[in-house]
Amino acid sequence: MTAPSALYLAHRIPYPPNKGDKIRSWRTLEHLAARFRVHLCAFVDDAADFQHEDRLRGVCESVALVPLDRRRATLRSSVGLLTGEPLTMPYYRDARMKAAVAAARARSPAVEIAFSSSMAQYLEKWAGAPRIIDLCDADSAKWAEYGRRKGWPMGAVYAREGKLLAKAETSIINWAEAAFAVSEEEADLLGNRDGAEKQVYWFGNGVDVGYFKPADMSTERFDVVFVGAMDYWANVDAVCWFAREIWPLIRAERDGATFAVVGSNPAREVAALDGRDGVKVTGRVDDVRPYVAGAGVVVAPMRIARGVQNKVLEAMAMGKPVVTTPAGLEGIDAAMGREAIAVAAPESFAREVVRLLDDSGAAATIGAAGRSRIVADYQWPAQLARLDAAIDRLIATASA
Repeated sequence: MTAPSALYLAHRIPYPPNKGDKIRSWRTLEHLAARFRVHLCAFVDDAADFQHEDRLRGVCESVALVPLDRRRATLRSSVGLLTGEPLTMPYYRDARMKAAVAAARARSPAVEIAFSSSMAQYLEKWAGAPRIIDLCDADSAKWAEYGRRKGWPMGAVYAREGKLLAKAETSIINWAEAAFAVSEEEADLLGNRDGAEKQVYWFGNGVDVGYFKPADMSTERFDVVFVGAMDYWANVDAVCWFAREIWPLIRAERDGATFAVVGSNPAREVAALDGRDGVKVTGRVDDVRPYVAGAGVVVAPMRIARGVQNKVLEAMAMGKPVVTTPAGLEGIDAAMGREAIAVAAPESFAREVVRLLDDSGAAATIGAAGRSRIVADYQWPAQLARLDAAIDRLIATASA
């Protein structure tokens, strides 16, 4: 019997899974392909990623990749200032994508799934198949936070985006047959807004615990390690705040301590830290695991965070003690103090890092407990079972 087909849309090519959103979209796509003939339509914002098209064709029935020129997209997004839309929507509005989606929909998919609010615009018209939107995070809340932290004029632009995108997210929740978020907290935030008429479901991010596992594979050892895409402002803010407010306190207690910032495309202010006070900024690396494996402590000092931090899940899966902020542990059901450490004040953050660097036994105990939590609750099949249940229910209803 021929498997039914499914349409899957993503605002960024799902492969390679080297960023938070791409990890989630790739694992979802791979999971869907086990039961559907998947037709993928995705934007590509890095020309180097076109080399992975064959990998995707090995998983999907069809693949349509549309190049996204960031400069042109930014210019296109300015239309939103005239139409009253959130700038995100025209940024990702492209005639080539519209045509690709129309061609894929002609294959009569049994279900249509869009990853992120920006791709929901391609599914607004009912075509007889259930429409599922994976909003992942409440992006509007992220923009609103940017608006509070940035000065004029960008602060005003970000605040506008947060307000208008919140309305767009609510509209999507109301017309979609099902909307998902990445955590129960994000689902509650989205589903409890004024005007929301439906429940928002959730499935969390997972970890490949066979890939991210305790291993002696380090080529360089650092006392403290941060991992993340370093052109993402929330990560830039986290690293700069840590370097400014927390790292000097750690160095005062442990002279000669080292700190590695591991991630692609470091912003100017992050790159400027390289070589100062024991800080190493690596830029893009082929594999982050050797750096995590060689860390005494992994930190995630997030002041702005939405959803679930993959960097935290992966470090815990590798058996490393993690010190983060409460925002960095959102959506992760870890026993505070036993499986991960979450503190807000710089002095407390520094004190916990120094304690774990000084007490290898305590660090190992927390790392092992964190690994056990990930193995028990944060593997992908268990998380994606929530999506499967919604798909089955909606297809059965549509068939009836």
